[in-house]
Amino acid sequence: MDAVLSIIVAAVVLLAVVTLVKAVRIVPQQRMDVVERLGRYKKTLSPGLNLLVPFVDAVRSKVDMREQVVSFPPQPVITSDNLVVSIDTVLYFRAIDPVRATYEISNFLQAIEQLTVTTLRNVIGSLDLERALTSREEINRHLSSVLDETTGRWGIKVTRVEIKAIEPPPSIRDSMEKQMRAERDRRAAILNAEGHKQAAILTAEGEKQAAVLRADGDRQSRILQAEGQAKAIRTVFDAIHSANPSQKVLAYQYLQALPQIAEGSANKVWIVPTELTKALEGLGGALGGLAGMADDAPAVAVDSQAVEREAAAAAQAAAAEAQKINAEVQAAEAEVSGTANGQSGGLPTPDAVQALYAGDQDRS
Repeated sequence: MDAVLSIIVAAVVLLAVVTLVKAVRIVPQQRMDVVERLGRYKKTLSPGLNLLVPFVDAVRSKVDMREQVVSFPPQPVITSDNLVVSIDTVLYFRAIDPVRATYEISNFLQAIEQLTVTTLRNVIGSLDLERALTSREEINRHLSSVLDETTGRWGIKVTRVEIKAIEPPPSIRDSMEKQMRAERDRRAAILNAEGHKQAAILTAEGEKQAAVLRADGDRQSRILQAEGQAKAIRTVFDAIHSANPSQKVLAYQYLQALPQIAEGSANKVWIVPTELTKALEGLGGALGGLAGMADDAPAVAVDSQAVEREAAAAAQAAAAEAQKINAEVQAAEAEVSGTANGQSGGLPTPDAVQALYAGDQDRS
């Protein structure tokens, strides 16, 4: 009897413990438990301590209210230019209504995955490969809007959809790499050409500026030289006019310059001016009346014999040079014509010069 009583007591205690466990439910933060009573929805347990009717109420599902991340496996998608690409997607979502997430769909995660794949194929199918690679933001926005509209009925909020990778076929990748390499080579060639162009432009501008500066320096130098020569000529001219030389002195200077004119190996033809005779006559008159003229009398005593000898020597030298040049001219004319017609009288001989000088002395 005691053994039966002990078994009954133990059964009651066990029942009490089980009843207590069934009646008390502790729900953690960011989780909602859906409770059914006799197979029908009763209530949703919030985080914390909750009491249930034992053996009548039961927890149907435990819904995590935190935002969840699901990475779907790569899916083959055909683009508008008939290329098969593999696309990896990442989905961010959270449950906003645990009751609808439990009763509206049996497996909302699988439904979201299939809906994402279907929408992705529709979107990528309307784009070519190049646009699909460069329009990820547009694809993400389109997927988010479609998924959010559809999953809202299930109590699910899709917060973000991201495309991790778009993998084209290996042959397309090789072609893309070649195209990118060619584009980089083209840009490098353009930059190199622009560099050479800029260098040539800068070099030309530098040479232009240097040439302008050299020309300006040459111009300034010539201007200064011309100004110096003009100043020197003006100084000599002013000095001559200040000294007021007579015609006799000028004739004497002219006669002294004749041998210098005849010098040089390049002088094949020497043209003797017609004023030579007049110059000699003026020189003779000047020497004859040098002592009698008061306006030309030198301030110091002049040796007239030395001046006469110097003038005679200069006249003889000039006449000899003129005779030599005249002979060369006659020889050239004879060589050209083939016949020698005799000497042509153009230049006075040394004897004629001395006779002319003696006549001027007698007249004086």
